[in-house]
Amino acid sequence: MLRESAYASLKALASLKLTLVILALLGAGIIVSYQLEGARTWPLVLPLGLLAVNLAAAVATNGVFRRQTALLVFHLALIALVLLVAAGRLSYLKGKLELAEGEVFDGTLTDFDAGPLHPWRLDRVRFANEGFTIDYAPGVRRGPTRNQVVWEDAAGNAQRAVVGDHDPLVLRGYRFYTSHNKGFAPVFLWQPKHGEAALGSVHLPSYPIHEYRQAQEWTPPGSREAVWVMLQFDEVILDPERPSEFRLPAQHSLVVRAGEERHELRPGEAVELGDGRLVYQGLRSWMGYTVFYDWTLPWLLAACVVAVASLAWHFWGKFAAKPWDA
Repeated sequence: MLRESAYASLKALASLKLTLVILALLGAGIIVSYQLEGARTWPLVLPLGLLAVNLAAAVATNGVFRRQTALLVFHLALIALVLLVAAGRLSYLKGKLELAEGEVFDGTLTDFDAGPLHPWRLDRVRFANEGFTIDYAPGVRRGPTRNQVVWEDAAGNAQRAVVGDHDPLVLRGYRFYTSHNKGFAPVFLWQPKHGEAALGSVHLPSYPIHEYRQAQEWTPPGSREAVWVMLQFDEVILDPERPSEFRLPAQHSLVVRAGEERHELRPGEAVELGDGRLVYQGLRSWMGYTVFYDWTLPWLLAACVVAVASLAWHFWGKFAAKPWDA
């Protein structure tokens, strides 16, 4: 009696009507996840879990699968795909970060979206931005980014690579790509009246999209006084009439406003603030990166290959049973 009741429950879970309801829930979940930033996981994971249960129940109760190995393998691969997609949504990470030339990534992101079960191993990832080159065609049409990065491998040896928008740096499962965001970064030495000196950089708005807004407010490390910084230069960096390359301006000055005071600095010059001394060290570039993590990707590829191969096997056996010219 108990076995019959369990079998009846499995048959109910394997119902095609239930499949349609779950697919409708999944469609609604996709819409919700696109509309609401804070609800991008569970509206997808729950229907996917139900779909996996529905498929598993169908495999367990349908004798056709036990008689046709290819169909069985296909549906098992389909179940694996559904579960992997759900696992990926629970553990994924998409984030953004910015690094000035010579700066080392310390695990801090400027923005991110992550699943509730993400393992958070970014604090063990370290790499440095050694600078980049970007060529522009006439009309300021951007070419590929070539960004030099350096990191240490497990043996402590320095490793170098060139990464770009489609060629990532992969460390501990995290994939770091360059983005379209990049610009200029004035570097300061902050010498507080009390405490240790520290270096800091101001990432000005992305260039050239914000060509005429190269200004930013910044607070030196440990200071209570914010300063307003603006980069000034006259030369044309990216010429719309001919091929050019992203580079630092040959001549520039930096406007620093602190309260009612205005100062114009060149590299090596300093300004006295209420709680310390700000020394302008020079101008560097900064690069924006996107970081992506999803451990399920290679397994999804494997499951897709198995699903396609088993389906081809099934149809080959089906059509091979009859003469092709019949």
